[in-house]
Amino acid sequence: MLKIESLELDEPELEQKASDDVDAAEAEEIAELDAEAERRRREAEMIYGSSDDVSGPVGDWATLTSEPEYYTVTKMTPGVRDPNRVNIFLDGHFAFSLDVNQVVDAGVKIGYKATAERLEELRHMSEFGKLYQRTLEWVLTRPHSVREARDYLRRRQIKRRMLNRQRAREEKKPLAEIEDSTMQLVLERLIEKKYLNDQKFAEFYVENRYVRRGISHKRLKMELQKKGVSPELISAAMAKVQRDENEEIFKVIAKKRKKYNDFQLIRYLTRQGFNFQQAKDAVEKAKLQDDTE
Repeated sequence: MLKIESLELDEPELEQKASDDVDAAEAEEIAELDAEAERRRREAEMIYGSSDDVSGPVGDWATLTSEPEYYTVTKMTPGVRDPNRVNIFLDGHFAFSLDVNQVVDAGVKIGYKATAERLEELRHMSEFGKLYQRTLEWVLTRPHSVREARDYLRRRQIKRRMLNRQRAREEKKPLAEIEDSTMQLVLERLIEKKYLNDQKFAEFYVENRYVRRGISHKRLKMELQKKGVSPELISAAMAKVQRDENEEIFKVIAKKRKKYNDFQLIRYLTRQGFNFQQAKDAVEKAKLQDDTE
């Protein structure tokens, strides 16, 4: 049975949900981030101990206090956790990472010189690349609607804020905030690449939602509406993926017959989106079949 939960929540509910989830995951994620930083530091030490084309101390580029006219890319290494990302070192210090395609598109290479303004653009590219990759991995677990993806990004944004509050209390360097503009770019890229498609999502949902247990057409439509799918796409999906409502109601009855008496079962069916007369007739027919067996 495929279980698909609605992710459509308003902002207070999203923040409360994030608050409930973050306490248990917070220490683990902070520890993971610190461990990643430590791995990068060790990698940098190994690089600087054996490379002749890099000078200057090993450290974090963001901690530098002076601002030169331009910065020079002095080293590029594969990412520690993700080999498809490239660590960029500026003037002997780790600065940020980009994915391989971003490196090519931006023309970044050893000796590349950039102003502070250009580096700000590159750092935004870095944050976009990381958020896009993480969201893509989530999207690929199953088809999702655009609204579900937007809610996922919103929860990550809220969680990042909460993590930064925790890091501030611990006097640790804050992580980059997830900006609304970056989230919108991620959504647009996922739609452009066809990883997000409300039409295909609606068809998947209609075909797979409670296949064995049964579900009313009315409930299917309501759930899809909550996930942000337009009425036109819902109608098209319902027409393309045929599910006979008479068959669906008997699936529900078979599932709940032992739990409820006839009156309770009729009430349950109406709450599930079947109309009263349809529910009454189906319960009577199911009872008659039981009596004749």
